[in-house]
Amino acid sequence: MKPRLLISLASLFALASLVIAQDAPRNQPTAKSQERIVKEVGHKLRMLPYTGAFDNLAYKVEGSTVTLLGQVVRPVTKSDAESAVKHIEGVEKVDNQIEVLPASFMDDGIRRRVYRAIYRYPAMQKYAIDPQKPIRILVKGGHVTLEGVVDSEMDKNLAGIRANGVSNVFSVTNNLRVEK
Repeated sequence: MKPRLLISLASLFALASLVIAQDAPRNQPTAKSQERIVKEVGHKLRMLPYTGAFDNLAYKVEGSTVTLLGQVVRPVTKSDAESAVKHIEGVEKVDNQIEVLPASFMDDGIRRRVYRAIYRYPAMQKYAIDPQKPIRILVKGGHVTLEGVVDSEMDKNLAGIRANGVSNVFSVTNNLRVEK
C-alpha cells in the first residue's frame, strides 16, 4: 500500500509543478532587447514602400507585443506594416490598429491641395526635401489632421494656416510637434 501512496504523491507533485510552470509568466524581453525591437520596428515601418505624406504610421512596444497605430490611405499599407513587423526577432504578437481611411474623391482632392499649399510654400519647402516627409496630411470626410515634426512653432502655425486656407476643408487639427 505504501508504494501506491508514494506513486500517487509523486504523480500529484509532478502534475502540480506542471500547472505552476504553465501559470508562470513568459520571459519578458530585457531592456536591451526591448530597445532593439523598438529600433527595428521603427526602421521596418520607415522602409515600407508606397508610404508617403498621406500615411501616418506609429507604434508602441510592450514586452514582446507590438501595437501598430496610425492612418493610411491604402489597405495594402496596413497589411504590409504588419507583415514587416511580425518577423522581427523577439516579437510574439502584433496588434494592428492602423485605420484605413475611406476612399473618397473629395478627400483625395483635399489631400493634393493641402500638400501643395504646405510643401510649395517657400518657407516650408525645406520639409519637402526629407524623403520621409515630416508633415503628414490626413484627410477624413473633409477634416484635415496634420501629424509629424517641424523645427519651430512658427512652422507649425504656418502649416496649419496653409491647410486651413484650402477650399472644401471643414476643419484642421494641427498635431505637429516642435523638435529641434
